[in-house]
Amino acid sequence: MGPSQLRNLWISSLLALGSGSGSGTVAVDVNLGWYPPRNTSINDLATALRGSGVYGFIFNSSESPDGQYGTYNWCNMPHVRKQEYVRADKEFELRYVEVIQRHHKRTPYASNAFPVESYHWDCDDQGLYYYGAPFGNDGRHPASGFWKGFRSSVNPFVLSGWIGTCQFPQITAPGLDDSFVHGQDIYGVYHELLDFLPSRHDDWRNKVVYRVTQNVITSQVAGMLVSGTWGTTDSIPLLVGAAGVDSLEPQYSCAAGSTLFSQIKSPADSAWQAHLDGAAEVYRALDDISGVPPTDSGFHASFDHYFDNLSARQCHAKPRPCKLATGTPCVDQTLADTVYRLGQWEYSHIYRDASKSFAASVASYGVWIAELAVHLRAVIAGEETPLYFHNVAHDGSVSRVLSILQIDIMVWPGMGSEVVFELYKRTHPSTRQLKPSPSGYYARVLFGGRVLRSSNPSLSVMDMLPAETLLAYFDGLVGRDAGFVVGKCNGTIKI
Repeated sequence: MGPSQLRNLWISSLLALGSGSGSGTVAVDVNLGWYPPRNTSINDLATALRGSGVYGFIFNSSESPDGQYGTYNWCNMPHVRKQEYVRADKEFELRYVEVIQRHHKRTPYASNAFPVESYHWDCDDQGLYYYGAPFGNDGRHPASGFWKGFRSSVNPFVLSGWIGTCQFPQITAPGLDDSFVHGQDIYGVYHELLDFLPSRHDDWRNKVVYRVTQNVITSQVAGMLVSGTWGTTDSIPLLVGAAGVDSLEPQYSCAAGSTLFSQIKSPADSAWQAHLDGAAEVYRALDDISGVPPTDSGFHASFDHYFDNLSARQCHAKPRPCKLATGTPCVDQTLADTVYRLGQWEYSHIYRDASKSFAASVASYGVWIAELAVHLRAVIAGEETPLYFHNVAHDGSVSRVLSILQIDIMVWPGMGSEVVFELYKRTHPSTRQLKPSPSGYYARVLFGGRVLRSSNPSLSVMDMLPAETLLAYFDGLVGRDAGFVVGKCNGTIKI
């Protein structure tokens, strides 16, 4: 069996959630309880409503000064790169890496436009490529057709909201640049620094896997990410799940998870209602400038729509909006910062602070967690596997992973946010005191390029955690091979 056949067999078995070997079946006691995050300014409602600034976060540029790299940057979040990467001790040998990241910066969603927008979002500096290519040898190959947006001068049916030649959403040209650099940084760490991934000049295609969601913006990012990592414009497969059941976005139906999230964002949740009541004046100021009716449920169920509208402008150096009829007032930076603080509070509440957040995330993202567990088990079992698996997804995807890992300080995952799972084999034990791992495998988890800290006592500082502990935690929540997920989603298994 050749390398490409082995790779395809591995992909098929993992994504089918085959049981594999018995690796990881060692009995391990883990705490499966929910533990709230630390109390910080981010999840303090008084600070969100009446504070100033946004905790030193960056909202107006993809560039983070080298001396401040690691600072939260909504436009281009910190990720692993060799300047700051902390290498594991020499007693550990890296065997596998899996990354899940949010896409990079984009135009806003159409639903987040104000009723009338005066600013043009034009995307004439890029092309969106859409074509099919047969794999036969008949010599017939497609032209590289791409979408070029235009506005008809005679079409009387004009969409309200955003004006211009962009799709809403699409990854912008600067977002594509960020994706390319992200790929370069991945290569810088895992090949140039660690010599883990093969060279661009060697056979790397059978040792890496890329996966995207049904939303095309993830494919737009993946293409540039692959090019930045491997210095190629050749074709490469991007795995994608079936529409309606994809686990990466996630799209599979999970009534219990959806109900729990809905309850968190309802008047029944006293903290959620308090934040909406406390922000009444903020909404009035925004509605007056934007023209959004106070009865618009999309804009007033949370600050998501206003957050996306304003942050997308600022990340692309576009002017903040002003009242169209009079030219004033405008959204000043103080008002924008209040929106950003409230958005951060909301994400912390939805995914970590609310007591129902953990169960909601486990049910709605349990399949992907089970897939990750299968990948890790295959490596531990010594199966023929790729070295590296990269998932390009969304903020809701990354948020659920952080929720399940019970990160101790929750933020809204900005553009390009990544969680990295590194699997090591302890090959030369030293005097360092570690919890024993029967397999000799240990996991390290990074968020924003730094070791992730969990509020759960079984996970704690996720630096060289016995692989058996992490797998037992995942299995206890979602079941071996996702065995609990359907039951949790339909209510037959208590969540």
